[in-house]
Amino acid sequence: MSRTAHFALHRLFPQRLACEEAGEKSLFDPPDAAWVGAMVPKRWARRAVTRNAIRRQIYAVCTELDPPLPAGAHLVRLRTAFAPRQFPSACSDALKRAVRAELRELLAPYGRVG
Repeated sequence: MSRTAHFALHRLFPQRLACEEAGEKSLFDPPDAAWVGAMVPKRWARRAVTRNAIRRQIYAVCTELDPPLPAGAHLVRLRTAFAPRQFPSACSDALKRAVRAELRELLAPYGRVG
């Protein structure tokens, strides 16, 4: 798990389990490609506009990575709120820039955002 001031990245890489070797299907098997999920709880972003803007930034930064994320399931989770006094608008350019900068920091070990 990787962390920044506002985000956490959880990863689950594909692996062959004993139940799969026996011919059974595991409960959760990440695909051979990268799967990205975004979790932005209402607790940390009250307005739907803000939650959707943060979610869009997560997906945009993940698709711009070069090289792309490794195969597996990746979940980017908002773990604390952005200061409402600093970002009073629900969906401002300043908030988007701050989110994008922090996501670049979070995903830096995996690749460079183009």
